[in-house]
Amino acid sequence: MALKLMYITKRPEIARIAERAGVDRIFVDMEYIGKADRQGGMDTVQSGHTLEDVANIKSAVKKAELLVRCNPIHNETSEYCSSEEEIDGIIQNGADVIMLPYFKTAEEVEKFVECVGGRAKTMLLFETPDAVKNVDEILKISGIDEVHIGLNDLSLGMGKKFMFELLIDGTVENLCCKVKEKGIPFGFGGVAAIGTGTLPAEKIITEHYRQGSSGVILSRSFCDCEKVESLDRIEEIFEKGIKEIRAFENSLLKKDIDFEGNFSETKKIIEGIISGMN
Repeated sequence: MALKLMYITKRPEIARIAERAGVDRIFVDMEYIGKADRQGGMDTVQSGHTLEDVANIKSAVKKAELLVRCNPIHNETSEYCSSEEEIDGIIQNGADVIMLPYFKTAEEVEKFVECVGGRAKTMLLFETPDAVKNVDEILKISGIDEVHIGLNDLSLGMGKKFMFELLIDGTVENLCCKVKEKGIPFGFGGVAAIGTGTLPAEKIITEHYRQGSSGVILSRSFCDCEKVESLDRIEEIFEKGIKEIRAFENSLLKKDIDFEGNFSETKKIIEGIISGMN
């Protein structure tokens, strides 16, 4: 089964281009509470998306699902509304799937599931060491529809030098096994275009198939729409990029895949990257 491809944008014209090219989920990212502090100095995206963006993207797409990342579970303050109010607004503006980021405990997950109340699909973003430690307790909670493993924040929390190190140290594999045992669909990390990436996209996609993953985020490097001004050029990038990913996936299905060989090669590449950072 082909991976569900997700792309982050608040621009309706980009959402329509991505949808036409075959992106399965348009991803609106409303998370901001605490994010700048924990990712300070990192070359990461601080999206700043809003409920208005959720509504605008919902109106723009016809087939693609609308995935919205809310903020971590929080109480109302003078600066922002409560999680209950935020999630209500996200659902009212059309979200099909809501992603909970940066949780640490089963209690936070229970609260999230309660807030959603079956009105949208729930997706947990495992990206803290505490969430990994508490995974067994968390996965006992009913109402979890999907899981995604966030490599960037999780690698930071675990003191890793390179986020894909989690692919070779057992962290991702152990999480994937536990989620699979519960029969919950899952994905992890992001991927660039075929033939690109510090860790080649082909190696990452093959690892997704080895683990039994069902979804991946198209990274900023797949198409950085802040740097490409022409919509025609953006459309070319998406059409070519998605076709190449799907063609590579089809090639995996048509042959006996040497998963262990791919993992061994991936491990060597990652170890080389880490060595170069020293």
